[in-house]
Amino acid sequence: MGDTGKMESTKKTEMNEKIQIEAVKTEGFTMEYCRFGKGKRTFVIIPGLSVQSVMPLVDIIADAYRELTEDFTVYVFDRRKDLPEVYRIEDAARDTAEAMEKLGLEDADLFGASQGGMIVMKIAMDHPELVHKLVVGSSSPVISDGLFNRFEEWIRLAELGDAEKLYLSFGEMVYPKEVFEQARVMLVNTAATVTKEDLSRFLTLLNGMHGLDLSGDLGRISCPVLVLGSEDDRVLGVEGSKQIYDGLTDQAESELYLYNGYGHAAYDCAPDYKTRIHRFLCRN
Repeated sequence: MGDTGKMESTKKTEMNEKIQIEAVKTEGFTMEYCRFGKGKRTFVIIPGLSVQSVMPLVDIIADAYRELTEDFTVYVFDRRKDLPEVYRIEDAARDTAEAMEKLGLEDADLFGASQGGMIVMKIAMDHPELVHKLVVGSSSPVISDGLFNRFEEWIRLAELGDAEKLYLSFGEMVYPKEVFEQARVMLVNTAATVTKEDLSRFLTLLNGMHGLDLSGDLGRISCPVLVLGSEDDRVLGVEGSKQIYDGLTDQAESELYLYNGYGHAAYDCAPDYKTRIHRFLCRN
């Protein structure tokens, strides 16, 4: 690899040095975000549920989505700061839409993974003027009691304050086995940085999904949608992705693609994932 590796490392450093975490403030809340890329179009990423904020990982995120940075200026939004005791998907969608409006973002392409997918679907339903195209990854429009029961262990460990076991349980369920084993040490080390506030935030965001049902409103999504799911998704299952696609009224302009072998975290693991997003967004 030699010189090529050094060149790539230099390119990453140059790009990442320009990335800063910013904050948008409204009358009701403050929300952190970052932006990178130089394209004329706007691409908004809403991450999924995480034990800690993704904002410290902006360099990694920017590198993962570098393929899109010629065509798009990319915005990554965190959840709002100072979460209320109850914070549902509908609340997160409302706040994210307000943050986008505050920044003057409209007719943007939105991507949400997992819980982020639920949020972007709700934004597209309630604020069609903000959304040009939609990409929903490893998500579901419905979180029934039975589906929510899969998270009992995460809730128990977070309530006990056992961040290490929580991170390991989270990683084992989200990632394919070989990826999880490679990441085990990193997950343990990261867990050592988790605070009580992080765990409280995690529980609020996780509990906010319980009882979600967007199934009856999927027909309100008026833009083209790319639905990406996984046959071996152990978190939300593959049926949610199929249900999203089946509920769309504009299937002629929309797509459904199902991976196998990458688990719930296909958005991190599938090598062609960003290329598939890029191709869909740039398709006429």
